[in-house]
Amino acid sequence: MNSEIRVLEPKALWNKFADLNAVPRASKKEEEVIVFMKDFGTSLGLETVVDEVGNVIIRKPATPGMEDRKPIVMQSHLDMVHQKNNDTVFDFATQGIEMYVDGDWVRAKGTTLGADNGLGVATIMAILESDSIVHPELEALFTIDEETGMTGAQGLKGGLLKGEILLNLDTEEDDEIGVGCAGGVDVTATRSYAEEETPEFKIGYKITVKGLQGGHSGMDIHKGLGNANKILNRILFDGFENFGLRISEIDGGSLRNAIPRESKAIVAIDAIHKEAFELEIAQVSEVIKEELKTMEPGLNIVLEAIDTPEKIMDLGVQEGFTRALYAAVNGVYRMSADIPDLVETSNNIARVELKDGQIKVACLTRSSVDSSKWDLANTLRATFELTGCEVEFSGDYPGWTPNMESSILKVLDETYEKLNGVKAHVAACHAGLECGILGSNYPDMEMISFGPTIKGAHSPDERASISSTQKYWNFVLEILKSIPVK
Repeated sequence: MNSEIRVLEPKALWNKFADLNAVPRASKKEEEVIVFMKDFGTSLGLETVVDEVGNVIIRKPATPGMEDRKPIVMQSHLDMVHQKNNDTVFDFATQGIEMYVDGDWVRAKGTTLGADNGLGVATIMAILESDSIVHPELEALFTIDEETGMTGAQGLKGGLLKGEILLNLDTEEDDEIGVGCAGGVDVTATRSYAEEETPEFKIGYKITVKGLQGGHSGMDIHKGLGNANKILNRILFDGFENFGLRISEIDGGSLRNAIPRESKAIVAIDAIHKEAFELEIAQVSEVIKEELKTMEPGLNIVLEAIDTPEKIMDLGVQEGFTRALYAAVNGVYRMSADIPDLVETSNNIARVELKDGQIKVACLTRSSVDSSKWDLANTLRATFELTGCEVEFSGDYPGWTPNMESSILKVLDETYEKLNGVKAHVAACHAGLECGILGSNYPDMEMISFGPTIKGAHSPDERASISSTQKYWNFVLEILKSIPVK
């Protein structure tokens, strides 16, 4: 299936992408891809270092005539988001990504594609392997665990890199030059609760919300996409208000940086309400689907009769929890007052787990303004603490402040216009790039971000544009020729 990928242009890049996608590389499980990248560097006879946290650094001297240019770092992350459709049978731990061509797009069969950030990694690999591409002294930096904590970037020590300019290849629109990004913090609410024996004369149901698009919890948070956890909670709240619905289990969402596509609950109601409850759920479902029909045409809410669950959660805790989840901020909290159309602060209610007397709600709060990030984090903390939860903040990372006067921005701006006849869009983004973290240990390094067009990142609809990748590749080659002198 991946053979059709290997004949795409530029072949050097797509072949490296196919090689990379044969290697399992989930966040926090990068052992195989670290070995893969280390072996790649040593096979080329290049200096290759694996630091103490698992980042891989490969160094290549300048090509003849480029020795007087500023040394550069080309950086991408090795890990990818693992998401699959509910009906896709696939083992990310053992299988390589199955790719195919669909018009101008490369897609994966029922899973995430790994173009985020695999196309960046493959670009750097192709340059390292080439004996004809012109470039200055080069350090390739392949970080780990970008998607679930950025611990690779956080663990990279100062002094390891000698480059003066960093090219981050993790932007997902080919006409965009990234000069800044949001920081973030994980907000996690937990509590225990007493379980009760389910009373007699109750019947069981499973409620499933599925068919949503999902997407990147930074880049897509402003689009009005459905959040399966919030939709399910709305249904549970309605069911309790009208029929005394009792909750046994909830399992919703997956990764913090992915907008939840699916969520399900096991519940119980009095048997006497069976017909009225089923009618009510059908009506509420249609209302929600009508609200979201433009952005979420595939939304499906399924009510299925099952065996009555043996246990249900304490009534008082259930009331407080469903109200807290209803009140918790999800989506855009504040737009930037300084940069047009930029989301400043947002939250993604990413994961909800309720079972066996334990509740856990995992959120990712992002902002390009640190004070606003903590304002929203504390808003969420207060919301969940009101219902007896303990709230923990973790994984805090800084944003990346734009430098509109940098020499590398001027190079990219002029090069893009020369190649394409129009100006690129210079912008900050709401995603969490590693530049802000790397800059804390390398404050004098100029940084810039760009990449090919990728749609649907962090979801099984992830796809990479073939024509855009060719355009981007030409851009990369011209940039390497145009790095300023020392």
